[in-house]
Amino acid sequence: MALRLLLLGAAVAGAVSASPISGTGTSSAVASAASPTVYIDTLSSTIQGNRSQYINSVYNFKAVPFASAPTGEWRWHHPQHVASWTGIRDATVFAPDCPQPGLSNTSEDCLYLNIWTPDTATLNDVANKTTGNKIGVVPTSTGSNLPVYIWIHGGRFSSGAASDPLYDGAGLASKGVVVITLNYRLGALGWLAHPDISADSVSGTSGNYGLVDQQAALHWINENIASFGGDPTRITIGGQSAGAASVLDHLNSELADSLFTQVIAESGAIYPANPMVGSLAESYRQLSEAETQGVAFLKSLNLSSVAEARAAPVELLLAGSNLNDVTFAGTVFQNSSAYSEPPLFRPVLDGYVLPATYQEMLQRGNHSIAPVLTGGNRDENGATLNPGLTASSYTAQSKQVFGSVGLADEYLSLYPAGNSSSSADAASNAFYQDQTRISSWLWANEYVAGSARNTSGNGTYQTYTYYWTHSPPGQDEGAYHGSEINYALNNLYATDSPWTAEDYKIADQLSSYWANFIRSGNPNGDGLEEWPVNSAQSPVVFEVGDAWKTVSVASSEKIAFLKKWFSKWTAY
Repeated sequence: MALRLLLLGAAVAGAVSASPISGTGTSSAVASAASPTVYIDTLSSTIQGNRSQYINSVYNFKAVPFASAPTGEWRWHHPQHVASWTGIRDATVFAPDCPQPGLSNTSEDCLYLNIWTPDTATLNDVANKTTGNKIGVVPTSTGSNLPVYIWIHGGRFSSGAASDPLYDGAGLASKGVVVITLNYRLGALGWLAHPDISADSVSGTSGNYGLVDQQAALHWINENIASFGGDPTRITIGGQSAGAASVLDHLNSELADSLFTQVIAESGAIYPANPMVGSLAESYRQLSEAETQGVAFLKSLNLSSVAEARAAPVELLLAGSNLNDVTFAGTVFQNSSAYSEPPLFRPVLDGYVLPATYQEMLQRGNHSIAPVLTGGNRDENGATLNPGLTASSYTAQSKQVFGSVGLADEYLSLYPAGNSSSSADAASNAFYQDQTRISSWLWANEYVAGSARNTSGNGTYQTYTYYWTHSPPGQDEGAYHGSEINYALNNLYATDSPWTAEDYKIADQLSSYWANFIRSGNPNGDGLEEWPVNSAQSPVVFEVGDAWKTVSVASSEKIAFLKKWFSKWTAY
């Protein structure tokens, strides 16, 4: 279906010119309320936006450049700074999406972001510049200083775009938040590692250009968002699937230290020893493995060097977008429909952007210390409305998978097949749904415990976990992967589904929790049902969607079993 997302999901000195998308002429007229202008101090340049097409009380500024085009010699390099421009740059039309298969409006010149801000925000506008009342790039006593939410899209690290209507930011901005979406390099353009690129890099590594693009955007936002009414001391980074994995990577990356204050990860933080991680966006490659894959990839395209690859047409490199890795080949999971192979081009554990394994970072706590809101959906990560099992096929598969580590009998006693297809399907879903809830809870426990050992001395922050259970109308995949996005962003208006009054009510409530967390690091307030802080002593999660209540992650017997199951696998 159209709305369903696929599973998964320091700049070099010098300025490279990036021409405006359109409209570079000067204007002497003061901008009207319908066409707000913002002066960007770090560039000594001006952009002009307009009102949201959906919500009149929200301004939007589209195609704002945060880095120059990573083309030619700058392919597989850190992005460069944007040069200033003259005149007033039009910011009312989205920039092209980053190159990916199946789309025509794409360009390697795609490192742009989009900003939605309430029309009551204090803008650093042209009129103020002419009267000398400069707001500047830091919060002031007279500025609006609104909390900022940066959304990073999913799409297996190979597709997706900040312009997708699914991510329209006006609905959440109408609740007093500055909302930003951004593009980043995808597929081989974003994640190619190669020994020659590593040797030519000051870090001695390669890959992770998509993450570096996102960090370049974070730097730009910290320097400039006050000009749009935002508070750079209150920045929440969020995303879903590959976007969620990205924000968790930034949580672990020293390069993103101090660039944000809070995190929202939708589908979401996974316990590192959960074998399902290999199917999901949090999967990663070791640098040596990724470099070997990069050499093989260029060879498959008849490219003999990185120099040739940098000169090659972008269409040739898109061949890598649909390549999958072989994570589960030769394992007990290879024939299980619940475990899909991750994309070949995805993040790299390079010791630079990503300094250590997720397990190491959790246990020692040497990551950014920030409040985290995370969770998962009922019908994802192996759970589905129609597993298509029989009692015999379920039993045989369970014996193969769980029997490989001596847990088949215990598993089948806790999740028995029954004597029908419906009972087998229910048992399979019960396990995967328990695994989703328990995995989020265990991750949060480890995060808080590790934070207490953080050498920065910054202390610990609370975490909040959720379990999304609502099935959007007009589809038959249940509370599927990504089905919460429209509701969390409060933008049902932007996509074509047969929404009901109940859907609008759910969107208002879920987005209110999100807005509260973005404001304060706590989703509670405004008369909403109490969302408890995650606690290692209380195995519960907060259900959102069809109900708003605290529920158990699973029975004590099943929690003990899942812990035993996780202990059998190497942690990411």
